[in-house]
Order: sequence, then C-alpha cells, then structure tokens
Amino acid sequence: MPRFDLTTIGEGQLRFSVPAGQRLERAHQLDVHVACTEANVASLLARLGWQCGWITSLPTTPLGKRVANEYRLAGLDLSAIVWSDKDRLATYYVEYAVPPRATQVYFDRANTCFTNLTPEQINWDYLLDTRLLHLSGLTVPLSPTLREIVIEAIQRANARGIAISFDMNHRQRIWTPAQAREAILPLIEKVAILFCSRGDARQVFGIEGAPEEIVTRLGELTGARYIVTSLSSEGLIGWDRQNRVAYHQPARAVTILDRIGAGDAMVGGVLHGWMQNDFAKAVRYGALTAALALSQYGDQVITTRDEVETLLNAVSPDIAR
Repeated sequence: MPRFDLTTIGEGQLRFSVPAGQRLERAHQLDVHVACTEANVASLLARLGWQCGWITSLPTTPLGKRVANEYRLAGLDLSAIVWSDKDRLATYYVEYAVPPRATQVYFDRANTCFTNLTPEQINWDYLLDTRLLHLSGLTVPLSPTLREIVIEAIQRANARGIAISFDMNHRQRIWTPAQAREAILPLIEKVAILFCSRGDARQVFGIEGAPEEIVTRLGELTGARYIVTSLSSEGLIGWDRQNRVAYHQPARAVTILDRIGAGDAMVGGVLHGWMQNDFAKAVRYGALTAALALSQYGDQVITTRDEVETLLNAVSPDIAR
C-alpha cells in the first residue's frame, strides 16, 4: 500500500487583495491569504480524510512559515518541503471588481525559492509513494527547471504505473496559448484524469462547441480515461472514455463571495469521488466543492467529509441548530 492517496508539486504563495471598489494603486491595507493551486487541491482532500503530501520550496522566513502553517492545519504532510535561506516567496495581487470592470490578478513569481528548485532537490521516493500524482500546467512555465521536474515526474510515475491527474490551468499573464499548447500536449498523453476548463479548451487548443463535443475532442489529445471540463456558471461535465458516457452536473446555487480557488476546489471534489471509484458521484462532488469555494473567502475550502456528504443531497440551506 502506498503511503499517500495523493501527492503534488506546486508553488506556495501569499495572496494580497483589495475588495471591489478599491484600486491597488491607492490601497492602504491588503487582505492576506495563503495560496497554491496544487496544494489547494491536496488540502481539500486532506480535510476530506485522504492522506496527502506536498512538495514545494519555501523561504525560512515568517512568510514561508505562514504558508506552511496554513497547509499544515489542513492536514497536509509537509516533510518533503525544500527550505531555502537565500530565495524569496512568490506573491500575487488581486483587485476585485464588479461590472463593467473585471477582477485583475497580477503575479510576482520570478526568482523565487520554488522557481529555483531543481530535479536533484526533489524527494522522488516521497512523491511517488502514492495512488495518484496531481500536477498542474501552471507550474510548467515558471522556470526551465520546473518544466524538467514536471516532465520527470510524469515519466517516473508512468514507469511505476502511478495514475496522474493533470489540470491545464492556463494563465495568459504567464505564457501565451501557443506556448502552453506546445509544452502541454506531450505531457497529457498518458495521464489518467485531465481537467481543462471550457475557456482553456478554446484558448489553448482551439476547441469549441457543446460540452459533450468539448470533452470528446479533448479526448483526442490524451489517453486519459476521464476528462473533466468546467463550464463556469453552467456547472461541469465529466466524460468517462471507457464507458463512453458523459455526466453533466449543473452549478449549485451560491452567493459568490470570492471566485479565486473555485477551480481548485472543483478538481479536489472530483478527485474525492475518483478515490472512491465513483466517477458519476465525483462530478457531483466537483460542483458542490466549487460552490463551497465561491461561498468562502480565501483560496482554500474549509469543510469536512460529513459536511460535504450532508450538502451533496441537501435540498436547500437552512440554519443548523
């Protein structure tokens, strides 16, 4: 039996934001949250009772400790973190907005502990002692050495027969769609589960159409058995290639407090169902956990397995006494 249900690699960061109606250039104070796309997925699964490990690199400063402590509270194993006393922590800045303006995100991720990580620093035995390895396309463009790490992780996992989950997670302020397409296509050939939003399918791969057409055309690019596409306010669709069946789950009714992190939460919910060998239920979990993320402040979903199971079949919210 492997030590972990899921392991992952990703960059821990701090998120600084101002609420809608304020501008960053005039901000007098900032809200602070801990962030990491991959660790957000793993921390949700840890809260749902799965054993999860995370590899990153953090500075030996109070800021680095803040990131580690946040994910430690979620139950992530942090024993393979590479601590650095010479490099800095990544940050990003969010300016929330309402129409006609869009929310803006600005990254500050150059020359950080994580971007300077090398394959030789990775504890490969730790990373590969797992049922499922979760990776993200967001990590690939951050530095040449990180691209090497992702490629090697996929090769090693495939050699050991370890299932891989891959989230496309394109960021247009980090690299272009053409650059993403060229780099990502070879990486997703042998993954088990592919996550790709409708927007990423269109921008990166030029795939448009009805939801069923999107997931089946994405299936032509990968050998993944399962393909999951977020449809934003329309919910999500999951395609089981082996059984040739698509599951469409409408979005849950939700009052949106914070959009950032909803995609990670959806991925975590789907993987929660995958861990239970129930893909139809996985798609339902994904819609629910995305809604939970939208209804909470911060990048992570704070919940429990009991709460998720109760809400999965709840008709309408009420006061719990």
